[in-house]
Amino acid sequence: MAPELPVPDWARVFDVAPAPFLLLTPDLVIVHANRARLAATATTLEATVGRHLFDAFPMPPDDPAADGLRNLRATLEEARDTRRPVVMPIQKYDIPLPDGTFVERYWSPVHVPVLDDEGRVAFLLHRSDDITDYLRQREEARGQVDRGQRRVADVEADLFRRTRELEEANAELRALGERQRRTAGALAGLAATVSALAAAETRADLVARLAEHGREVLGADLLALALPESRTGDLVLTASGQLIGSRVAAGEQHPAAVAARGRAVLVPSAGAQPPPAPGLQAWAALPLRAGGRLLGSLTVGWHAPQSLDDDDVRLLDAFAVQTAQALERVTRLEDERRAASATRSLAESLQRSLLTEPPRRPGLDVAVRYRPAAHEAEVGGDWYDVFASGAATTLVIGDVTGHDRNAAAVMGQLRNLLRGIAHAVTDPPSQVLATLDRALADLEVSTLATAVLARVGPAPEGSPAGARSLTWATAGHPPPLLVPPTGPPRLLERARGLLLGVRADAARSDAEETLPAGSTVVLYTDGLVERRDSDLDAGLDRLLTAAADLCGRDADEVCTTLLTRLAPVRADDVALLVLRVLPS
Repeated sequence: MAPELPVPDWARVFDVAPAPFLLLTPDLVIVHANRARLAATATTLEATVGRHLFDAFPMPPDDPAADGLRNLRATLEEARDTRRPVVMPIQKYDIPLPDGTFVERYWSPVHVPVLDDEGRVAFLLHRSDDITDYLRQREEARGQVDRGQRRVADVEADLFRRTRELEEANAELRALGERQRRTAGALAGLAATVSALAAAETRADLVARLAEHGREVLGADLLALALPESRTGDLVLTASGQLIGSRVAAGEQHPAAVAARGRAVLVPSAGAQPPPAPGLQAWAALPLRAGGRLLGSLTVGWHAPQSLDDDDVRLLDAFAVQTAQALERVTRLEDERRAASATRSLAESLQRSLLTEPPRRPGLDVAVRYRPAAHEAEVGGDWYDVFASGAATTLVIGDVTGHDRNAAAVMGQLRNLLRGIAHAVTDPPSQVLATLDRALADLEVSTLATAVLARVGPAPEGSPAGARSLTWATAGHPPPLLVPPTGPPRLLERARGLLLGVRADAARSDAEETLPAGSTVVLYTDGLVERRDSDLDAGLDRLLTAAADLCGRDADEVCTTLLTRLAPVRADDVALLVLRVLPS
């Protein structure tokens, strides 16, 4: 005999809940607030209970642009009138302090109507998480990016300033003799080279621009960069995107290696010396320095001996300085791109590792899709799952609130927890979701998520040949779509339930449908149907229209067609699961 369980004190549970909760009447009068809410708003029960919400928390009188009160009122009334939970976008709503001043706050509000036995709204449960610190940290991160961009702009401005200085020097040198005129022409060419180098985006692009502009400026037959390899430290000589010769050890006496260690090498006439590249009779290897650091070296070579007098050396030094600055900027850009690409690739790989291909099930055609939004290095909480449950096949589609790595991590927890519960018990879908809700509360997994759990199994006796049964339950998720073998597609809007994470003891129910052979069931996340410029009902109407001619198509083609018709632009993550009962 099971031990008798204690009767929960729900008022105490409400009071100690870590999330900030406010209980309101349908007329928005405050009934109660838990400790977390009182702490977040610097108020007391005595100062708030019994007062209208917007009397207790007014808008700042000196901020005419504040729209928090209007937005909050509209969404609370929407939750009350529709009897559906409403999740608001991030909202700025400043909080009054006891001294009469206001403190800036940003919130992530959720309104959940509490219905009585007759289905009327008895209370409104208002949860509003204070995300001010998160937004400030995000703005600080953006500020760091802006400062990095400003540093790049400063470098480019400095390069432009140097270009102007060189152009002015060119004008002053025109009055000199032939030697001075040649030097002036070289400086003018250097100015053009500086502008060209400032536009380089990669090392390969930088080398190509050096070769294009530098040969004319210096009258050279070869320009090559020697840059250290990150793994071994050996120098790799590159000219116009091509390696010249083998790699050079950093400690060798090769001119490029000597210059990379900080000492310039000037050879006006080779004589018997071995050249750094075939056919060279003169060369100069110059260190590339930026911010006191050695980045490598620049080698300039000629097929004929050169004088390399003071003017020539100054020109070479100026060219090396500009090359080093451009190299430092390009290296930083490449490092940033690699870091961003690695972050995005890792996050997407982790998420996709959880979204496996569905198993093959007799008599069923199953296809899945996961398509992330087009935002770089961004993942979300959408997921799907398909697995065998004895003779039945279990289908899951879900969406954790949020679009970041935290949402993806929580998604992984929910997916695996739900899969384990569904495998361990033979309860109907509604009880599996209820067990998951209790487990989230017991394990203190603080999140909100929507989901649909469905099982496809043998049809009841007397059903047409090849038919299957579909039993499902919904937790705040858009309804499944059924495309029958005859007749128009329709939404399976029964078995609605609260979001996961709202209330651990929420009542949930199942719905059943017999699927004749040739039927197709589509489970999807809201990224397929929601648009910023229209409501969910309009999106569901678009879904029905898009599915009007999908009867008889295989599951993979249904996935592709729906994504093409409804989500051609990657504005949001989309998870899609399609099951078709094959004709007998």
